[in-house]
Amino acid sequence: MTTLSVVIPAYNEEQGIKEISERVLGIVGGLKQVGVDALELIVVDDGSSDKTAQIAAGIKGVCLIEHEQNRGYGAALKTGFKHSKGELISFLDADGTYPPEYFPQLCDAALNGAGLVIGSRMQGTDSQMPFTRRVGNFFFANLLTLIGSQKVTDSASGMRVFKREILEKLYPLPDGLNLTPVMSTRALHEGIDICEVPIPYSERVGRSKLSVVNDGSLFLKSIIWTALSYNPIRILGALGILGFLITLAVGIGIVVARLQGITTIGPWGVVALFLAVISAVAGLSVFSLGILFNYLVSLFYEEPIEQGPYGRQKNRLTLDRHFGWMGVLVLIVGIVIASASLLLGIRGWEIARLWLYFLGSAMFIILGIQLIVFWILMRVLEELSQRKILSQRDLAKV
Repeated sequence: MTTLSVVIPAYNEEQGIKEISERVLGIVGGLKQVGVDALELIVVDDGSSDKTAQIAAGIKGVCLIEHEQNRGYGAALKTGFKHSKGELISFLDADGTYPPEYFPQLCDAALNGAGLVIGSRMQGTDSQMPFTRRVGNFFFANLLTLIGSQKVTDSASGMRVFKREILEKLYPLPDGLNLTPVMSTRALHEGIDICEVPIPYSERVGRSKLSVVNDGSLFLKSIIWTALSYNPIRILGALGILGFLITLAVGIGIVVARLQGITTIGPWGVVALFLAVISAVAGLSVFSLGILFNYLVSLFYEEPIEQGPYGRQKNRLTLDRHFGWMGVLVLIVGIVIASASLLLGIRGWEIARLWLYFLGSAMFIILGIQLIVFWILMRVLEELSQRKILSQRDLAKV
């Protein structure tokens, strides 16, 4: 027997709680058609100051749970999850924006293998979502797609169905409105099978509690920080590569200028050169830190590294294994350039002709030292990681 538990968080929703509850209770027939035998409806009143709790308590078939004070959207949902009994857990808002009539479709996808099913407002043809929120959702969904290496069209949808068994992988979840993007980000990095079902989206009943600026910035920080806790190299690696690309672009510009017979560098050229040096050094530092943090994440979870620049992978990232010889080679190049420049200076070359070479040699020497230092750090972390994993494996055989 399969039961669907529907959780509705409600805060001052006296205008819409009765209608949405009755709509949810009316989908029993549709649920049975897809193999869901029973429905449990939980309304969590999150410290409302209006008649939301009284109205919900008077609806037959509703299990009412009350917070004495307002604790937040995510906290209300987690309270509902904790008290739910169904093999499938779902939720939607109390304001009537999401259509509970689509729950049978979402449950069908869950029963056919999906761990988390999201009702996508961005895929639905009949959407009354305000333009600013549509733009925000488009941005966050594409950011999550880029970070998680899996296509997501609605990262913050408030209508979802998921299997109870995955709840442990999704926790911890925040108490605020950012619960949904954090849930999406965690699900992607935990390897949970995500499915999206197109749904229509209606104008809400009553005044919206969502702040485009404040909640938008909260969603952005939540997605990035959650992703960093799983796969730092995905984000930091991209920033590091961007730094190298800036350096490469400036270098190509210098070569092209020299081929065209331009031997002097103006003020903007000097700025570009120093930007290139800073970008190269910062890019390597950020990229290496991404790999270093992946080792730390591996040690924290006591598991081998499974995440890399391109998402989940079977073989751990091995680029750092080459940092040692790469660092020595780059360091030698820097020393050779510096020695040649010094020799030319002794022979009478003016500093105006040599400063560019000295700047380049300094960049190569710093990059070489960085590569060698990071190579040593990562070898130590790899040894610690392997020691812990092998010790656990050997002790388990005793």
